[in-house]
Amino acid sequence: MDNKFINWAIFCILSIVWGSSFILMKEGLTALSAYQVASLRMLFSGLVLLPFAVSAFKKIPKEKMGIVFLSGFIGNFLPAYLFCIAETSIDSSLAGILNSLTPLFTILVGLTFFKTTINKQKIIGVIIGFIGLCLLFAAGKNISFQNLSFASLVLVATFFYGLNVNVVGKYLKNIRSIDIVSVAFAFLIMPSAFILYMTGYFSMSFHEIAFQKATIAGIVLGVVGTSIASILFYMLIKRSTIIFASMVTYGIPVIAVAWGVYFGESISILQIGSLFIILAGVYIVNKPQRS
Repeated sequence: MDNKFINWAIFCILSIVWGSSFILMKEGLTALSAYQVASLRMLFSGLVLLPFAVSAFKKIPKEKMGIVFLSGFIGNFLPAYLFCIAETSIDSSLAGILNSLTPLFTILVGLTFFKTTINKQKIIGVIIGFIGLCLLFAAGKNISFQNLSFASLVLVATFFYGLNVNVVGKYLKNIRSIDIVSVAFAFLIMPSAFILYMTGYFSMSFHEIAFQKATIAGIVLGVVGTSIASILFYMLIKRSTIIFASMVTYGIPVIAVAWGVYFGESISILQIGSLFIILAGVYIVNKPQRS
């Protein structure tokens, strides 16, 4: 009972933290570019975890080091930039809804690349989920090729999330969560700082209030929304199962939509209905099959 309670507590915390990440990206984009917000997020997540990485380097087997780097790159670095670029054109609430497709991509990636067995129930769930995705796009009031293109970046990011869940679950089960996260983000400090430098961040007006607020949003994304949340996520994978960990996306869109409504984003009933269809597909995919 205690073990289940802890798992669900981690689940709820992750839902709130990650569900709030989308509106924080929007706040960062008010004065910074997408590359700068994402770079701040990656840079500070790495700096916060750097003290842990010093000892973690000695604990991770050398043959696993490449996988740890890959996990950080596909599970955090690339999605961070894809989401920020996408939110320059789409609402944070829509990004949060699209993020709920992660469990479906977890199944598809597992089937395609990791030879995971799949039954009719999971196939039906995936189909329902993608029907919800199509309806979500159709429910948009202002559909354009540009909006669809930016929304597709979120889909690519969710694919990388699904890939990372499978990689961690299969290859890094015996490595501590803090070791995985700290080393993975330590690798990302230099490229993130380099991108910040190349985009002219360090020559911007630091005294402007808008710049300061945007910077704080990026830092919070890194420290709380990435570093701490990633540790909890890896912990949840190891404590439970790959599928249960990926189900955290049930709570994320609810929090994201709530923040979107609070900040005046336009959300239609059809979009909410599409979200429920997507989550219904996710539920069917993850529902235990009766013997």
